[in-house]
Amino acid sequence: MRKRIFKLHSYMALAAMLPLLLITLTGALLVFKFEIDALLMPDSVTLDHPDRMRQDMNTLLSTINSAFPDYELGSWELFHDGYEADRIYLIRKGTDEWFKVYFDPFNGQVLSQPVGLYSDFTDWLLQLHYTLLLNDLLENHPLAGLLIVLGAALFMIFLGITGLIIYRKFWRKFFTFDWGPRTSNNMRQLHRLIGIWASPVLLILGITGGYFNLMEYLEEAGEQGAAPSLMTDRLYNDKLDLQTILEDSKKQIEGFHPTYLLMPYEPGLGITFYGEVPSSNPFASGYGSTVTYDSQSGELLHTYDIRDAGFCWNLVDSFRALHFGDFGGLVSKLVWCLVGIGLAGMTLTGFYMWVSRKTGKSRSRKTRAVTPPVSPPSG
Repeated sequence: MRKRIFKLHSYMALAAMLPLLLITLTGALLVFKFEIDALLMPDSVTLDHPDRMRQDMNTLLSTINSAFPDYELGSWELFHDGYEADRIYLIRKGTDEWFKVYFDPFNGQVLSQPVGLYSDFTDWLLQLHYTLLLNDLLENHPLAGLLIVLGAALFMIFLGITGLIIYRKFWRKFFTFDWGPRTSNNMRQLHRLIGIWASPVLLILGITGGYFNLMEYLEEAGEQGAAPSLMTDRLYNDKLDLQTILEDSKKQIEGFHPTYLLMPYEPGLGITFYGEVPSSNPFASGYGSTVTYDSQSGELLHTYDIRDAGFCWNLVDSFRALHFGDFGGLVSKLVWCLVGIGLAGMTLTGFYMWVSRKTGKSRSRKTRAVTPPVSPPSG
């Protein structure tokens, strides 16, 4: 049974080798997405206002609308630390195309011009991570990239489980690595050691990544064939007091801290603030609770407190932090980054082991074919 599992483990790893290599390496980099952005675009991404107050939301919205008259506000990431710039997502009028802008909410200053959602390096890297840049390449399969990465995530889960079965007594060699002259043996030990240490995170990344890709696929597939909703008119009442609505949202849920604003991008949608709340869950996301208002009257429509939800919804809310590894600050991000690099290393060492086995078997067969018997047959 163990031999069959080993063969299945090897074949599935070989089949998913290239996608897994790309996914793990890009994932290791994306753990530090903001830090890379700050390095590449410091004047757009970072601020220096640690002790300043954000300007009134109405003033900020007016600035955005004046700066980009050919666009409508779609959504808005709100940062309050004075270090990370807000990210504004705009929809070009007459289209359904989204663009991104960096914005200083303390000075009310636009920091960049609208660019496509995947124009910046790390955003392109993100698209490579979850679609392998394969979406829309095949006319009849516009979501091929999402499906391939979803399959790779399922393979990752399977490889993590089968790896633990193959090395079921892994705790005996938790810290053991006997370096020797044989490269194949060293690779085998390295593969085993990385797998032992990385298997819990491997399973977490496979499950959470698979979930995100599945949800994205279902959403995209549901929109296939439907007429696009073009942004022709402003879908909210621009006379609403957005600052008052923001302050009211904090009163609707105890401890609610808004982190994201979603404006109506299709007819019939409301104005929704997403945010975080004090929680005993160390992996709770910053977007788990919501407060929604009517986009024309400003009337409160409904609230959602993640703390009142069941276990499954709280678990799903934890997927974001568990996948990106930002729940423990720099330490957890470093661990997640190293695991990503380690998983790429496992892909390469596993491939080397497979090639070595194939080469060894081929040499063995050739040796048996040309080696004469020990003694000649008697006449």
